[in-house]
Amino acid sequence: MTDQVISRRQALRLGGAAGLALGLAACGKGFGGGGGDSTSGTTLNMVWWGDITRANLTQAALDVFHRQFPGITIKTEYQDSTPYKDKLATRFAAGDPPDLMAMRLDSVGEYGGRGVLLDLNRHADALDLSPLSANVKGLGTVGAANYGVASGLNTIGFIVNKAVTDKYKVAIPDGNTWGWPDLAAFARELSAKTGRKIYGTGFEAYTIANLIVFTRQRGEDFYTADGKLGLTQGTLVAWFDMIEAMRREGGFPPAGFFEEIGSSADQSYIAKGTLASQIIPTNNFLSYNKACGGTLVLLRPPGETQGKRRGQSIDTPALWSISAKSKHPAETLKLLNFLINDAEGAKAAGTTRGVPANPAVASAIKAGLAPDDQVATDYLMGLQKETLPAPYVYPKGSSTLQPTLKKISTEVEFRRQSSAEGAKQFLTEAHKALGQ
Repeated sequence: MTDQVISRRQALRLGGAAGLALGLAACGKGFGGGGGDSTSGTTLNMVWWGDITRANLTQAALDVFHRQFPGITIKTEYQDSTPYKDKLATRFAAGDPPDLMAMRLDSVGEYGGRGVLLDLNRHADALDLSPLSANVKGLGTVGAANYGVASGLNTIGFIVNKAVTDKYKVAIPDGNTWGWPDLAAFARELSAKTGRKIYGTGFEAYTIANLIVFTRQRGEDFYTADGKLGLTQGTLVAWFDMIEAMRREGGFPPAGFFEEIGSSADQSYIAKGTLASQIIPTNNFLSYNKACGGTLVLLRPPGETQGKRRGQSIDTPALWSISAKSKHPAETLKLLNFLINDAEGAKAAGTTRGVPANPAVASAIKAGLAPDDQVATDYLMGLQKETLPAPYVYPKGSSTLQPTLKKISTEVEFRRQSSAEGAKQFLTEAHKALGQ
């Protein structure tokens, strides 16, 4: 096996599915086969995760691309986020990778490290990344290579349903000054006034993006610049204990509350009226506010001005990566350059994948965005003027850490493990997964 081939065993590890077969059976949304030469020119295969709304907006942008490059046809396929990782690993294992794909931050190090992604640094003549900030360029950098470009920019935000707080006369904290104790007090008061029919706040303890913010606020890095695990046992214990304390006080839902309900905003607990606040990626503010009837307020995460340092960083929902085995690298680079630098295409796509990474493009499309998208765009553009920690690439092996944390946090949630026991087990398994 060469370093440019992912074996079946590696596919299973990358995908996180113990029994994943290598067949390429297509799901209802496609995601079953690669591109090729069409009768009218070149056909590229482009895949990502998301819902029908994202698919429609993506297609609107690709219609613009096709008018500019009529000889290039794009075969698009998408999938829900949970099975996406497994299906992408299967495609690579079968020797049939897409030309252009959405790449998870916790997977780029693994795929890039095996040489199956195109090093974009070697194609500066075809892909102009000069407008992007150094931090944004760093999102896909592994060593000296660049294996992905931010599909858009986002960060962690905190939403509060103002209709609920107004009804029960609970003041919304100042998002510029509040800390985690203020969140706990807010949640406790709101839950009490609703008789716990609506809980004040709630979020999954195992979402690594949220824990990364909390970890930075305590002066640590979840992942360090040299690809190590910087999270300490004390910080993970503090995370578990903080959530358990809010649960014990009634501001946070009881154990077993969170179930697999789907990833759309319409299916969320805040839209269903059982939570008054939660953490979201900011590129989802439009869909969440629509699902809640336009009653949401977007705040910074708690602790941003009370911790040892800032926890937020400018991140991306996904990277765009190109297969090293693409039969049409020149055309795929044209497509990627369009997605990053074309204002007309960005206007058609909106902010479904976040604020455009190219600041000139973001400014050019802002006036035409829906009001909620303008709120999220202003939020991101304002943050870029602040001094924030640099995000570091997730190291090889990191794709297994969230499932591991989910398993352990469930044990802690149901008090089958103490916070200290759970934190110790996670660190042991995490270091092993990262080869450290």
